[in-house]
Parts: sequence; C-alpha cells; structure tokens
Amino acid sequence: FQDCFCTSRTQVESLRPEKQSETSIHQHLVDELPFSQLPSSTRAKDVICSTNVSHYELQVEIGRGFDNLTSVHLARHTPTGTLVTIKITNLENCTDERLKALQKAVILSHFFRHPNITTYWTVFTVGSWLWVISPFMAYGSASQLLKTYFPEGMSETLIRNILFGAVRGLSYLHQNGCIHRSIKASHILISGDGLVTLSGLSHLHSLVKHGQRHRAVYDFPQFSTSVQPWLSPELLRQDLHGYNVKSDIYSVGITACELASGKVPFQDMHRTQMLLQKLKGPPYSPLDVSIFPQSESRMKNSRSGVDSGIGESVLVSSGTQTVNSDRLQTPSSKTFSPAFFSLVQLCLQQDPEKRPSASSLLSHVFFKQMKEESQDSILTLLPPKPSIALSPVSRWTEPECDFPDEKDSNWEF
Repeated sequence: FQDCFCTSRTQVESLRPEKQSETSIHQHLVDELPFSQLPSSTRAKDVICSTNVSHYELQVEIGRGFDNLTSVHLARHTPTGTLVTIKITNLENCTDERLKALQKAVILSHFFRHPNITTYWTVFTVGSWLWVISPFMAYGSASQLLKTYFPEGMSETLIRNILFGAVRGLSYLHQNGCIHRSIKASHILISGDGLVTLSGLSHLHSLVKHGQRHRAVYDFPQFSTSVQPWLSPELLRQDLHGYNVKSDIYSVGITACELASGKVPFQDMHRTQMLLQKLKGPPYSPLDVSIFPQSESRMKNSRSGVDSGIGESVLVSSGTQTVNSDRLQTPSSKTFSPAFFSLVQLCLQQDPEKRPSASSLLSHVFFKQMKEESQDSILTLLPPKPSIALSPVSRWTEPECDFPDEKDSNWEF
C-alpha cells in the first residue's frame, strides 16, 4: 500500500515497506498495466489532495461495503467547503487477500481517467486506517435509487441512461485489459449533475501479465454468496476454460433485470437452485416468473414495474425531503420495448462468445436514442436532488472498537 497519493501524482512511500517497496509497486505498474489511455492532467481546483485528517469533517455514515470492512461517509473538506465521500477501512481487520484487493483498487484508480469510472482524489493512511477521498455522488447508487424511489423498478428511459454510462465505463476497462467482476446496481453511482460512474474497483482483475494480454483468467476469488446472482455461469463454474471480459456482459444483463424490476434476480432462490439455473438453464426473459416470483400482475413479460416512491421521504444526512409525486409517476400500463428484451437476452447468453463486447453493446438499438449530451436529460427522470442539511461534527478519532455488523450497504468500495 501507499501512504498517500492524489491525482497530481504525489510521491509516496509504502505502507508496509518490508512487504512492498515503492520500487516494486512502480515495477508492478510498468509490467501489468500498459493502458491505452494514459492519465491526463487534472485541474487542481477540481481535485481535493489534502492528506491532513483535520481538513475533513465527517458528517454522516451513508453506507458500508467491502464485506462490511469499509464505512462510507459524507464529509466536508473544510479549507474549500467541498462535499466529498470518504471510505475508511481498518487494514488490521483485512486478510492478505483483502489487502491485495485494496492495493489493486488504489493503484488502478491512480491510472484510470474516464468520466464513467469513479475517481479516487486522494488516498492516505491514518495509523492502520485507509482513507479514500472521492467526489460526493449526491444520488448515491442505482441500488439506493431503487430502494428509495423506484421499488417496483425504473422506467426504460432511466434504465437506458444509467446503463449507457455504466457500459461506457466498462468498455474503457475492457479496452485496457481489465475485468470488473462486480457489475451490479450498487456499484453504479450517480452524481448530482447526472454523471453515471462505475465503482467496485476492488473486485477488478487484469488480463495483462508481464506485458502480455491473456485470453482468459483462472483467478477465482472467494466471492460472497450475496454477489452470486450477478456472476456469470463460467465464473461460477470455475473450470479449465476460465473466463474473460464477457463475464461482465452477463452481469450487465442481470443488472438490467435488477433496474427493471426493483428486485435482484435469483434473490429468493436457494443457492443450489440458482447455480443449476445459471449453469444449465436457457437464456431467460428479465421478467420471467422463475426469476422474479412476484404478484400476478407483474409476472407477464410485457409489463414493467411502475416508477414509484410517490410521497415517500428519504433521509439525507439530518434533513428530509418529500418526493414530488408528479415527478416520478408513470403509467402503470407501460411496457418494455423489444429492444430492451433483445439487449438483456444478448447479455445473458450461456455461451460467452455469443455475448456482445461492451463497445459493440453501446451500438445496440436499445441505446440508439442516447446522445452524448444526455447527462442533463437523466436529471429530468430522477427525483429532485436531495437537499443536504449538514450539522457540525467533531473531528475523526480512531475508533476503539470495530464497526457494527450491518448487512445493508448502499455504497460499496
């Protein structure tokens, strides 16, 4: 690990010099990451590079991630007044495998420069605690949007806007020889101005080894059972054929189902039944009754959920905001288009070779209505940006005990 860095490339030392020297880190970057797009310079005024803990006021915990090892906080950078997101991880509680995953995420984020990939502004350590400073994403994750505003599923137009940004980021990763391995709604973040970004870089794996790009990888980490619904058949199968970037395309299809219904596919299935369905079952419809066992009115393939959340209140920091019913209401008779079903069916092909690449997926007819300037149009499909009522808080001090065990996570590392 590095003690600190920011996007201006601050020179740093290793967190554990006896195990990982700075020289070996840089050698790792040279050997493993020959990216097609090198980092571009970032304007200083757009980046928070302070590694002084006293410069940050933690306002409220907004989520947890990384198997509950990371707490995610909304914070204020006091010298500038900028709202930021801070992910804090106790490294002492991480296994060697988790430490390697964090190291990979930190190093790779230092090289990625794409509007649809989550940016790490600054990374540093405070004792045994790792701090990651990122831009604040006012709307949180797509998963949180589903829970708060769209429990019956999103409109097709909103799904198109969210998936388009996510697939653009995914295409960038694939072009640079990386497999994300954890595409899902909770790893898709939306900023207050409508920018969609991919997070979850700690699960990422590079196809590039010693300067050569391999066709497949055989690295099968111990995924939590909670992420299995999104994983591809070949990744779950763990055989000699391995898997490649097409594994992520399968996850895109599952995420499309998740956004359309407000439910995670297979979530009510026994894990063994889910594995059998994935490994042997044919391609399926995103609203198939076996995938979404819900009320009869929502079992038909031609129907989607109503964009709901009407009249609900969402807690944002210490303030609340009531959703405008006119903003979110859509006709209950709305149907998904053939283009949407086509996209999902292509992504969920059992044979990875039959799935499209991320770049070709962007040319699919489902995304034909998208324009480069559509970042503004997504705001017309979302509820009003949540107001943020911040209250003064004390400076951060190292906790004397571990974080509580909370399974629900709206933001993830």
